[in-house]
Amino acid sequence: MAVMNDILNVNLNGFMLQNPIMTASGTYGYTDEYDDFIDVAELGAIVTKAISLNPRVGNKHTRITETEAGMINSIGLENVGIQKFLQDKVPVLKSKKINYVVNLAGSTIDEYTKLAEICNDNQIKAAELNVSCPNVKSGCLEFGTDENSLYELVSAVRNVYNGFLIVKLTPNVTSIEKLGIAAEKAGANAVSAINTLKGSQIKINCSLGKISKTIITGGYSGMGIKPVAIGAVIRLSKVVNIPVIGIGGIRTLNDVLEFIAAGAEAVQIGTENFTHPDIAQKLVYELAEFITQNGFKNLEELKKELRK
Repeated sequence: MAVMNDILNVNLNGFMLQNPIMTASGTYGYTDEYDDFIDVAELGAIVTKAISLNPRVGNKHTRITETEAGMINSIGLENVGIQKFLQDKVPVLKSKKINYVVNLAGSTIDEYTKLAEICNDNQIKAAELNVSCPNVKSGCLEFGTDENSLYELVSAVRNVYNGFLIVKLTPNVTSIEKLGIAAEKAGANAVSAINTLKGSQIKINCSLGKISKTIITGGYSGMGIKPVAIGAVIRLSKVVNIPVIGIGGIRTLNDVLEFIAAGAEAVQIGTENFTHPDIAQKLVYELAEFITQNGFKNLEELKKELRK
């Protein structure tokens, strides 16, 4: 990986990555779940599943259902809570000597700031604010759809957290640009886009003239949301001066190149991890090979060409 590291290095506003391939929150657990499939040390960074102040058991109803071009999830932010995460999961993450970003989820500004303060005290060097999850009854999306609320939240977190701060934006708004600007003004070091779209699926069963149906609602992700994600990255990159991290439907090298051309400085791989658990590592190698085979010196030179 030494040669790849040299040509794929990314400087995300001071947060140094050995390559631009990251994993998305909620699709990589706490990272040790993928040890049988890849060497996570070869990725740019992994983003943990959302961590809340206290443990959460998640939703009781159907949590995941497949669709024609992705899936709908309604996990409900199940997680072990910040204290158990620090006790049991962080030592594992540190042992792997990788860049990791802790995704934080709260119901109130006070919860977010407490989480951020705990992360700061425990020298967690990068955090991503989950202000865009549509699968919980309170918090998250409430902050992510209003620029004033988002500014207040990010400002409060910035006051207690000195590390690299990413704000994960929702597509379920009229103007994602306003939210990106608010996050930047409040002190975010980067924004990631997009989180899942609100979606539903109806399963219909018919037996002897009787119809029964099950309605499943949650966050829609996968290849079907890529055009929405690309559009969001294009719009955000025109109005903010901080890095934009692209997320949404990435499965192939061409998808990665599209996001870079749109203005993304890095990308996060999400739903595809479930069906191809080695995809992130594969994309690192494919990107490095593409750069060398096409005569580019490094990723920065490729970015400039893609954005002409």
